[in-house]
Amino acid sequence: MSFSVVIVAAGGGTRAGQGLAKQWRPLLGRPVLRWSVEALLGAGARQVVVVVAADGAALAAEALAGLKGWTTAHGGATRAESVQAGLRAVDGPADEPVLVHDAARPFVSADHVQTLLAALETADGALPALPVADTLKRKVGDAVTTTAREGLWRAQTPQAFRRDRLLAAYAAWTGGEPTDDAQVVEADGGHIALTAGDPLLMKLTYPEDFDMAERLAGAARVIRTGQGFDAHRWGPGEAVWLCGVQIAHDQTLIGHSDADAGLHALTDAILGAIGEGDIGDHFPPTDPKWKGAASDLFLEHAAGLVTAKGGRILNVDVTLICERPKIKPHRQAMRERLAAILGLPLDRVSVKATTTEGMGFTGRGEGLAAQALATVETPA
Repeated sequence: MSFSVVIVAAGGGTRAGQGLAKQWRPLLGRPVLRWSVEALLGAGARQVVVVVAADGAALAAEALAGLKGWTTAHGGATRAESVQAGLRAVDGPADEPVLVHDAARPFVSADHVQTLLAALETADGALPALPVADTLKRKVGDAVTTTAREGLWRAQTPQAFRRDRLLAAYAAWTGGEPTDDAQVVEADGGHIALTAGDPLLMKLTYPEDFDMAERLAGAARVIRTGQGFDAHRWGPGEAVWLCGVQIAHDQTLIGHSDADAGLHALTDAILGAIGEGDIGDHFPPTDPKWKGAASDLFLEHAAGLVTAKGGRILNVDVTLICERPKIKPHRQAMRERLAAILGLPLDRVSVKATTTEGMGFTGRGEGLAAQALATVETPA
């Protein structure tokens, strides 16, 4: 089912302590906001609108560098105004499902999304909720009384609605500031479905929440490593593609696509890290559609599969093995190109070159080889 997402990231997050607002703070090396955007894009979101404060666009661009499929919208003075601004920024069908999510809940998953979309088929809205397990006390002055917890639930996000239904409910709202979007639809006569909540959908509010989130995130993730190797023979030509960079040369590499051995080896390394076979499984050399294709497409596809699994690429390392051409003058450009394709900081991308001292097919100038390693982090 096609769906869009509005992520509310315009708040100041003052209760989380001094410094950057909580949505921009790092969580295991990634901004809190990026965790949700990566997960929701990986779950199939057609569009993600991040609602930011007036000065938040640059912070969002930095936090989400390398990701595609997201835009920003300027928020309002209240959360409700920010949600409506995000809804208006969504394009596509008016009745398309839209998920409204708090930026400070980083551990949303594809399973959460699919459960909400299924519930929305027979309701006007759906949200994950946890039953209240603790005894509740009410304090008025010095008096303390016990409040019954039966039938009480803790609402979480994301919350799912048809976009036109939620906008209409907001247009009819006459109360004060609502505490969530489901409240607005409820007041407009809508039926809200509760789906199984998840303790991992915790909202980061106070400084100590970040310590707990770090422990949870670390325990729920695994590190995987994949390796790749590729080789192509030399043939007549005037240039060669290596690691996404075209280099003038008196020969070219022969292959079904552009024969970029560096990108092919790296694509296989990433696919290997997530157990998704090899490049030939996804782009068969017998398919004429890939004749002469830019190998950037193959690498982007492999990176997209990592994102779809809720994972991220941590580091890549490529070694080119050849006598000619000289790689060092082009190595920085190659690193920058790989970083741009994968959305990685430059210091997480390595490109090296070596020779075989005249030995073997590379030493005899018959071909060029490349090997690569990729380190990937995914949910356990």
